[in-house]
Amino acid sequence: MTRMLPIVERIPRLPWPELASELQALGMRWVDPNGPGLSRHGGAGPSDHKAVTLGGETVMVPIFTHTARESPFVAEVRGGGETATLFRAGVPVAEVGFPSTPRFYGLSTADGIPYFKIATLHARDVLATTVLQTCTRYGNRATSCQFCAIGQSLAKRATIAEKTPAMLAEVAKAARELDGVAHVVLTTGTPATSDRGASVLAACARAIRDASGLPVQAQCEPPDDFGWFERLAASGVGSLGMHLEAVTERVRRRIMPGKAEVPISTYLEAFAAAVRVFGRGQVSTYILAGLGDSENEILEFCTTLVGLGVYPFVVPFVPIAGTPLERHPAPRPEFMHSVLGALSALLAQAELRSTDIKAGCGRCGACSTLRAREGAARA
Repeated sequence: MTRMLPIVERIPRLPWPELASELQALGMRWVDPNGPGLSRHGGAGPSDHKAVTLGGETVMVPIFTHTARESPFVAEVRGGGETATLFRAGVPVAEVGFPSTPRFYGLSTADGIPYFKIATLHARDVLATTVLQTCTRYGNRATSCQFCAIGQSLAKRATIAEKTPAMLAEVAKAARELDGVAHVVLTTGTPATSDRGASVLAACARAIRDASGLPVQAQCEPPDDFGWFERLAASGVGSLGMHLEAVTERVRRRIMPGKAEVPISTYLEAFAAAVRVFGRGQVSTYILAGLGDSENEILEFCTTLVGLGVYPFVVPFVPIAGTPLERHPAPRPEFMHSVLGALSALLAQAELRSTDIKAGCGRCGACSTLRAREGAARA
């Protein structure tokens, strides 16, 4: 009698970064009568995703996008919904798992606000929140970032408009004690003030540090006064994100007309000033590959950033449902392979490591395969 191998033994093994990059670029369809479980639909990001554990690593995979609905990848969920077989064009290619719903989601504040409306679990061990869930500086679609879905979760009442320092301190403490959360990401819609939200981020970081001791990354636009970098550091912010999203002015003007009013030259000045405060590798920027910047343009700009001591966290653009770019094509997997492969070699040469980042998106790494490629580039 022929012995039937368990399905995990029959699945062909594919290189992890390549498979994960394909998933992140093409998305994944979902077969589960109980729905997608723990996932994010709308919001500041990562949005329209589900955290997937693949080969011992956790990556964020689009499941609600237009691209995902046409993806060759299908996850057929088994048992209690914690594992699934991943198929590509009908062929099984991997066994995947999913982080379970964190215990802190079952708690509420004394005045009845559920903790999950204050901060959410990203990937496997990151607590993240958008402190101000509105963007008053670029609040209308004529000037807003065309990929942004910051208002969607608020419209669905999945969050609240403003999180106070006391709220975030309470949730962070519970998330660390109950679920082993290891670091915190604080982002914000940009208010119409010269500090670009740095003041409220500093207050929240201080409260989180005092209550939980968790390392914090703050994310904002460059403030008019670079002295805010020292104030943020003093408040407990260990690493800083200032996100360009696109690396050429032509793409920035088309995709984010309001934010493009702050030129790239100002970001470069802010990056240099921030590195002097936070240290080499503790300042990062999010770059969305697939918005229109070429591979050479991305890599040339990343070379400049690395020279400044800034970690360029390059991720595949995700066309989020309900935004003006929901039908914009996602980047091809081959494009991501080429960009991230070259960038990982650049980072290895400069000895900039995601594992050295105290907190934030680069340390988490789940929205890209860059972190996994770093190790291969150093080997």
